[in-house]
Parts: sequence; C-alpha cells; structure tokens
Amino acid sequence: MSDYVRYIDKTREYYLSQGYDKPYKWAHFEDIPFTELTKPLDQCRATIVSTSSITYRQEEASDAPHATLTDSVYSIDTDVPKDRLFTDIGHFDSHETTLEDVDSFYPVTHLRNLVAEGRLDSLATRCHGVLTSYSQRRTLEVDAPEVLRRCREDQVDVAFMVPV
Repeated sequence: MSDYVRYIDKTREYYLSQGYDKPYKWAHFEDIPFTELTKPLDQCRATIVSTSSITYRQEEASDAPHATLTDSVYSIDTDVPKDRLFTDIGHFDSHETTLEDVDSFYPVTHLRNLVAEGRLDSLATRCHGVLTSYSQRRTLEVDAPEVLRRCREDQVDVAFMVPV
C-alpha cells in the first residue's frame, strides 16, 4: 500500500458519487506555457499564487476577515503577520490534510526566509489567490490572465503555485 494520496482517483470517485454521468475531465495541454528564467533566483522577485481563500483578521483577536472575497482572483499583502492569516475554505480533503498550518498552503514565511538568506532577491508586496470555479474555460480566459496582469504590475519574475 502506498503512503501518498491518490487525488486523481479520489476526485474521479467523488464526482461519480455525486451523480455526474462522466468522471471529472482533467485539464491537458499539448503545449505547456512555461518560460525559463532569464536570471538567477537570487536576482528574482517572487510571489505566491494559491487556490486557497487566504485572508487575514482585522484585529489580532478577531476571526472577522479583512475583506469579503467576491472575485475569483484576489490579492493579499505579503507583510501581514502569519498569526493573522487564516482560511475558511471548506472544499478540501479534510480526511487527508489540514489547513491549520498557513504555511502549508500559503508559504509566505518560507519565501521571506529565502529573501533573508539571499536565495531570492525580494518578495512582491502582494501574493495572489484564485478561488477555484472548476471551470477550465474560466481559468484560461479570465483568472489566469488576471493573475498574470497583477504579477506583471508587481514586476514579478517567478511565481510559486500552491494548489489546495
């Protein structure tokens, strides 16, 4: 028996159990839109793109979010202290994982450490999230171009993609 979670199989089983006639169709691309870095990481500005609904408490003792997430793409300042960050996301495999450790789905602390160690040049002033709509068309035509626009606006060289 393997120690890892077979998410593709679990997703297929889940969709069939919900009454869908066909199993979930995974996105597939013949051409991968990948661009090699033109400079070393220690000269790059980085950001995070996550599929979590990360937000932060208005006040340290409050669970009230700073903002209501209504758009599928949102941004959050990277200088918000980790202890004020949280998610109220409900659509993840709670039997196989947990979202108690914010750095597991929004690793801004790790990126800050890489900057402090000189392994990255800098961290953008904001990171981005995409609330999944499970629409490949929306992802390609709306969400991805908006994330790219924001990354370019922030002069980002490299984005760390963190799915939830």
